[in-house]
Amino acid sequence: MTTPDQVARRPFLTAEWRYLVMLNYEIPSAVLEPLVPRHTVLDLFEGRALASIVGFRFLDTRVLGVPVPFHRDFDEVNLRFYVKRLMPDGAARRGVVFVRELVPRAAIAYTARLFYNEPYSALPMHSRVPPALMSSPGRLMYGWFGNAQHQQVSVTAVGEPAPLVPGSEPEFIAEHYWGYTPQRDGSTVEYQVAHPSWRVWQASAPSFDADVRGLYGPAFEAPLSVPPRSMFVAEGSKVTVYRPTRLR
Repeated sequence: MTTPDQVARRPFLTAEWRYLVMLNYEIPSAVLEPLVPRHTVLDLFEGRALASIVGFRFLDTRVLGVPVPFHRDFDEVNLRFYVKRLMPDGAARRGVVFVRELVPRAAIAYTARLFYNEPYSALPMHSRVPPALMSSPGRLMYGWFGNAQHQQVSVTAVGEPAPLVPGSEPEFIAEHYWGYTPQRDGSTVEYQVAHPSWRVWQASAPSFDADVRGLYGPAFEAPLSVPPRSMFVAEGSKVTVYRPTRLR
């Protein structure tokens, strides 16, 4: 007999995530607290609440093992922040919460909203990234069109990719392996995202030009209008997103 836990552990989505551009900002806790899902608390780095603008490529995407025609390779740009769920044994599951996720196809946004209630929106998007992994990818850009204007996030990758440094801010940002999403009935959905630890490039010359108020709300305008406190580019890898479990 298949138990509910075994069902939840079955992969829902597999893909490759590549060339993850990450601009990281300090956000007042008062801005994020109303968005923290039930059963979780803010996960702080050196006492600070952080959020990241993340742009990356989805490649070879499969839902329940099946490739969906015309929906296998696409871009995503999201704003996410960091939480943790404290477990009865004293361990903590470190995860992310999404404020807004942008993808180029309505069917992708619809599926994510249907199964996870994730805050996806579909907008025309494009990117400038190498077609394959390179040791020095140079300038990387993810762009989209909203409110009749071109918006984008971009950086220049510097040097060679290197493993994450334990205890560093990039390690804190990259190594959150759970997702938490508030549901319409007030409950929380939890899901696991599995991937190996990534190598990262240092980054320079960040640019983030977006309608912050329209995308994320007025509370994010001031904290996202200053230069990011840190930035890097993650090489990425194959990933597995498991079926969601509702926390009660």
